[in-house]
Amino acid sequence: MLPQDSLSGAGVPPSGQAAPLLHGLNPEQLAAVTLPAGHALILAGAGSGKTRVLTTRIAWLLSTGQAAPGGILAVTFTNKAAKEMLTRLSAMLPINVRGMWIGTFHGLCNRLLRAHHKLAGLPQTFQILDTQDQLSAVKRLCKQFNVDEERFKPKELAYFFAGCKEEGLRPRDVPVRDEDTRNKVELYQLYEEQCQREGVVDFGELMLRSYELLRDNDPVRVHYQRRFAHMLVDEFQDTNKLQYAWLKLLAGDMVDGRLQTRGSVIAVGDDDQSIYAFRGARVGNMQDFVREFGVERQIKLEQNYRSYSNILDSANALIAHNSKRLGKNLRTSQGPGEPVRVYEANSDLAEAQWMVDEIRQLVQGGTATRSEIAVLYRSNAQSRVIESALFNVAVPYRVYGGLRFFERAEIKHALAYLRLLENPHDDTSFMRVVNFPARGIGARSLESLQDVARQIGCSLHDAVSSISGKAGANLGAFVAMIDVLREQTQGQNLRAIIGQMLQASGLIEHYRNEKEGADRLENLDELISAAESFVTQEGFGKDAVALPIDETGAPLTQSPASQGLDPNAPLLNQPLVDADTGETLSPLAAFLTHAALEAGDNQAQAGQDAVQLMTVHASKGLEFDCVFIGGLEEELFPHQNAMSDQGGLEEERRLMYVAITRARARLYLSHAQTRLLHGQTRYNLRSRFFDELPEECLKWLTPRQQGFASYAPDMRAVGAYQSGARGQSGFKSEAFTSPPVPPRKEAPAHGLRVGLAVFHTKFGEGKVLALEGAGDDARAQVNFPRHGTKWLALAVAKLTIVE
Repeated sequence: MLPQDSLSGAGVPPSGQAAPLLHGLNPEQLAAVTLPAGHALILAGAGSGKTRVLTTRIAWLLSTGQAAPGGILAVTFTNKAAKEMLTRLSAMLPINVRGMWIGTFHGLCNRLLRAHHKLAGLPQTFQILDTQDQLSAVKRLCKQFNVDEERFKPKELAYFFAGCKEEGLRPRDVPVRDEDTRNKVELYQLYEEQCQREGVVDFGELMLRSYELLRDNDPVRVHYQRRFAHMLVDEFQDTNKLQYAWLKLLAGDMVDGRLQTRGSVIAVGDDDQSIYAFRGARVGNMQDFVREFGVERQIKLEQNYRSYSNILDSANALIAHNSKRLGKNLRTSQGPGEPVRVYEANSDLAEAQWMVDEIRQLVQGGTATRSEIAVLYRSNAQSRVIESALFNVAVPYRVYGGLRFFERAEIKHALAYLRLLENPHDDTSFMRVVNFPARGIGARSLESLQDVARQIGCSLHDAVSSISGKAGANLGAFVAMIDVLREQTQGQNLRAIIGQMLQASGLIEHYRNEKEGADRLENLDELISAAESFVTQEGFGKDAVALPIDETGAPLTQSPASQGLDPNAPLLNQPLVDADTGETLSPLAAFLTHAALEAGDNQAQAGQDAVQLMTVHASKGLEFDCVFIGGLEEELFPHQNAMSDQGGLEEERRLMYVAITRARARLYLSHAQTRLLHGQTRYNLRSRFFDELPEECLKWLTPRQQGFASYAPDMRAVGAYQSGARGQSGFKSEAFTSPPVPPRKEAPAHGLRVGLAVFHTKFGEGKVLALEGAGDDARAQVNFPRHGTKWLALAVAKLTIVE
């Protein structure tokens, strides 16, 4: 604890109004709130109450008369954080906070430019382009100057312009290494001239123009340096190069190569939670701040008010493996709490089933509500298996900060192509992808095509032959591509069809050329895995081909030989009889039906109690009672893209640190022996992060395999998962029993009776209402709460008894 006289600020005793503000602060928080004038760094650990410290610091400065409302500048990283700070200040002090300079970098820069628009070379009514508006502006530029959009894609150009501005580079400053860069720089110059003519600025321009205003106008800079005697910056570890340079200009001037500052700058952040390097964030800004500002006071907020010590000790031990840290250790007075539970599944499907079973037990036992349970994953593509498992048992979920798997744009594009292979007359799918990726088919051409289709009374596909000229040629090329692809994929399995479609459609090439297309490519790879998993689970077999349906529409279920099929082929390789209608579906048609059902069901409504699914990046700043972190395997978490670089590996470790510290009461970690990735089964190594966690904090729910051995299924393993498992799935191994589905009763001795609870992989749990028939003709009438009453053919349906 600091000496008492240092806790009350710069010799300012707490006034009657200020004293209540300090009530309940711990010693470190009190020291941070009452810091004397000067520069300081506050290392604020996860859950340490930094928002309270920041807000109370501002209130303390105001209530003790050390600053006026107009003399404080506070920078946050989100509008939500700025609003929360202003709301708290209003509740603390009887002041009008509306005029205070508290906001995001972009918000404050906008305010600065509005006040000095003439000096900044902007009209008073300049408009701000959001991301979509900026892309439209770039597209107009490309059209005006006849830019080859295949070579210089508008979205890539927008990223290039934004990247230059983040580095503080105007077109004349950008280093030109090759002809491609030279062309981009010329377009950057033309884009700037267009924006200036139209009186608009994009987000990058707000920051750069504001920086240049301060740099090039001494009176303006000095005015704000004197005005803002107290500056506070939140989430300092996430600042980029230009943001830090902007702060330095407001703080002081460079004299003889050294920064001569005025007033006080307090940087608040956590270098252990710097996870946005891919957005330009520089964790090194914190160390630069300490050196360049001559920081002598560093306060560590290590008291955590969120989590139990088993969780915090795990986080501390993990992050200690990173070098160049400013250093801190989280602690709590809440006690050890529950151990961190570790589960090893035999497959990604079993991992997801285990998660769902645990979630249901947590909710049913009253341990947590669904909205206080989060499932975190390193890659967006991982959500697909988890979503499917939740969907199957009708557990509502919400994908935080993103879309559910089958609702993501790249997946919907791919599914539209697949639907056209199955049905060329699907006009909705036709319209979705006819010009995606771009093929030079504009809105006017499509309007003409729709008019012709209406007049003739046919589908858009069939109307294409009636369109002439360039539009007809482009439309004809698209239809020909689809028709050829349909012929080429006849007789192929679903995995091969999707793989060939992704290449022929141009989707792979399109997203490969996008700056941030890596996630979308991973999702397209996961679509292949989803299809592979689907055909196996539904009883097709992964090598089942898209066989034609009988011309009469009759199910192909009698004699395989009479239908021209191999009489010795196993049932798995025959078309599937839909358990509801008797309709024979090819693997492709069945998969498209499955995708449509999952995309349109089980999404939580606003305000509904639902499990939260999100990437680790999206979880930053959030907290939950119970957290599951899945897919802890080498090349997945830590991600393969980071494995070759020490800095990348340390960022992955910081990501894991962020994930762990989201949990308040219970933390679950899991990995799988096998995982379906890119349509191939992989045998994964357990993540190195497990070996960096303290053994005394962990509870292994399955026997721990030592070292980095290949985790192929071990039939000799002993022990069993004891947390409520009701049976086995996947490999027939004693060690890896996987809830929630019990062993299937073999037909014809199906073992069903009226009144039994059963489980169906698509419809979830239901109750048997009636039975009829015997052997292969046996049927059951089952009432599923979410899907109604259905008659199911027991020789086909996946029904298991829930005991």
